Amino acid sequence: MEAIIVKAKEWGNSLGITIPKSVAKKEGIIANKEFTILIDGNAMKNVRKLFGQLKPKMSTQKAMEEIDKGYD
Repeated sequence: MEAIIVKAKEWGNSLGITIPKSVAKKEGIIANKEFTILIDGNAMKNVRKLFGQLKPKMSTQKAMEEIDKGYD
């Protein structure tokens, strides 16, 4: 799987994106072949909404102690 940044452009009454030829070749994308695109346009917005919302079950110190137990 390849991650690329693209910009949507107007294409008639729709929007279109272009995929670099090198990526298309590497991923086996050819004309008229169906494939899935994961759209992550609001990733940072979603992260900002979560910031400070999750409460840890234990303190950072306790978590670090748990991690270190097997390395004595």
